[in-house]
Amino acid sequence: MKICILGAGKMGTWLTDALCLQHEVAIYDPDMERLRFVFNTQRLTKPEEIAEFAPELLINAANLKYTIPAFESVMDFIPASCILSDIASVKTGLEDFYKKTGRRFVSTHPMFGPTFGNLKELRQHHAIIISESDHMGKTFFKDFFGSLGLNIHEYSFEEHDQTIAYSLSVPFASTLVFAACMKKQDAPGTTFRKHHDIAKGLLSEDDYLLTEILMNPFTTGQVEKIRQELKGLLALIENKDTEGLQGFLKKVRHNIEE
Repeated sequence: MKICILGAGKMGTWLTDALCLQHEVAIYDPDMERLRFVFNTQRLTKPEEIAEFAPELLINAANLKYTIPAFESVMDFIPASCILSDIASVKTGLEDFYKKTGRRFVSTHPMFGPTFGNLKELRQHHAIIISESDHMGKTFFKDFFGSLGLNIHEYSFEEHDQTIAYSLSVPFASTLVFAACMKKQDAPGTTFRKHHDIAKGLLSEDDYLLTEILMNPFTTGQVEKIRQELKGLLALIENKDTEGLQGFLKKVRHNIEE
């Protein structure tokens, strides 16, 4: 298959490496400097070169902020039969964009950062394919993600953003609050060290990625739940309500078991 990838960032270059052995791949980025260390693929810096390459699948690996503008900048240079694709972590606005273009599309979300590019480790990770996507596009990504050993899920656009708000925004927000309270002080304890390691891993991710997740329109409701639970917990502690705290712990254990 002839595949063109938009954006030579970490995820774009990772996709290039993962796909170039079985497909004819080109990567497009107007900044030639970002293409210096890309190998085994065609390097494109002008949209006219995309027209010459004539891709069958266009994978947009730009940051969420630039996903739609990146599509729009090359739309006049791709064949009408080309399937549009994005890997955005939040799908807000993309459903309407695809409808407006009238083109075939497949929207996915590989739920791992480029840091986890080791194929053996990917078997612990997940990928989402949007159910409204083109059948051929879905088949391609099911085969691709399946070859990496990823656990594949299928959600609608709205279900995706709701799920991401719960599965990513809640732990992201909780970890950021933990890290925001840290200070330069030794803190012996296994639990603290585990939380510290999680925070370091999260903050090693790209700021744009973290922002995309937290700006999900469904995140506000999830973070509000955290605020309410903290408020209730603080009241129990301030009132030295032992019975209330035990009830809180019972509720939490029940949630974890469910």
